[in-house]
Amino acid sequence: MNILLSAAFVLTWSSGFIGAKLGAGSASAVTVLMWRFLPLAVVLGLVAATLTRAAWRGVSARDLGRQALVGALSQSGYLLTVYYAIQLGVSSGTTALIDGTQPLVAGALAGPLLGQFVSRTQWVGLGLGVTGVAIVTAADFAEGGDTAWWAYLVPFLGMFSLVAATFLDRRAPRSMRPAVSMTVHCATSAAIFTALALAARAATPPAEASFWVAIAWLVALSTFGGYGLYWLILRRSGVTQVNTLMFLMAPVTALWGALMFGEPFGVRTALGLAVGLAAVLVVRRGAATPRPTAAVEAARPVTRGSERPARRVRSGR
Repeated sequence: MNILLSAAFVLTWSSGFIGAKLGAGSASAVTVLMWRFLPLAVVLGLVAATLTRAAWRGVSARDLGRQALVGALSQSGYLLTVYYAIQLGVSSGTTALIDGTQPLVAGALAGPLLGQFVSRTQWVGLGLGVTGVAIVTAADFAEGGDTAWWAYLVPFLGMFSLVAATFLDRRAPRSMRPAVSMTVHCATSAAIFTALALAARAATPPAEASFWVAIAWLVALSTFGGYGLYWLILRRSGVTQVNTLMFLMAPVTALWGALMFGEPFGVRTALGLAVGLAAVLVVRRGAATPRPTAAVEAARPVTRGSERPARRVRSGR
C-alpha cells in the first residue's frame, strides 16, 4: 500500500470527526448531513449525465440496488451515528476510538466471508492496535464529563454498519467504477437525510458562516478524500490492510481535536498513538499471500494452456 495514499486516507477520514464537531455547534446532525449530501448529489448527477456516461454502461438495476444498500450502510448509517454521538456530547476523539475497534471485527470476518487469509503476525498487529485504542479510550473516559453513558454505545452501531457495507461490497459479483459507486452512495444518502430532516422540521440551514465552512470541509476532505480513499485502498489492498489504518484515526483525531477544540490530549493518548503506529507496521510486515480455500479454487476459471496433468499420489501401500 502506498504510504502517501495511506497517510492521506488517515488525515482525510479523521477530518470527518472534526467536521462533525464544527457542524454540531450550529445545527442538528440531520441538518448538517442533508446539506452535506444534497448539493453534492445534484453535482454528481449532472457529471454522470454529461462527463461519465460511459462508466454507467452495463450497470444493471441489481448493481444499482446493491450500491444503494452499500451507500445506506457506509454513509447514512455510519455518519448518522457519528454525528449523533458527537451531538450528545461524546468527544470527537472518543467517537473515533470506538470506531477504532472496526479492524478487529473486519479481520475476524475476512476469512469466513471473503476467504482472505489473515496471518498470525497480522493478528498480533490487530491485537496491538486494540491495545492502543484501549489506552486512549481510558484517557478519554476519564474526562467524560456529564455525557450519558449510553451515548458511548451509539458509535458502535456506526462501526458495525460500515463493516457490513464493506463486506457487502467485497462480495459483489463485480466491482463498480468509482464514478458510479460514489454517485449512487451520495444520492442515497441525500435522499435519506433529506427525508429525515424534513420529518424533523430541520431542513432549513442556519445563516451562520461557520455552518457552510463545516459543509465545505466535509465535502472536500471527508467525502471526496476520506470516503473515496477508503474504497480505493480497500480494492487495492484488501479488508485487513485498510481497516488496520483505522487504528490511527482515534489518536490522530484526538490530537486534532486537542489543537482545534481544546479536547484533552495527555500522556496516555500519546502512548496510544505510538502503539497504533506500531500496529500498522506489524500488520504491513505480516501481509501474506491469501491462501485460497477449496471453494475459491473450484470457482477459479481455467485458462487455456494452464491445464496440467494430475499428479500421481502414492497410496503408501
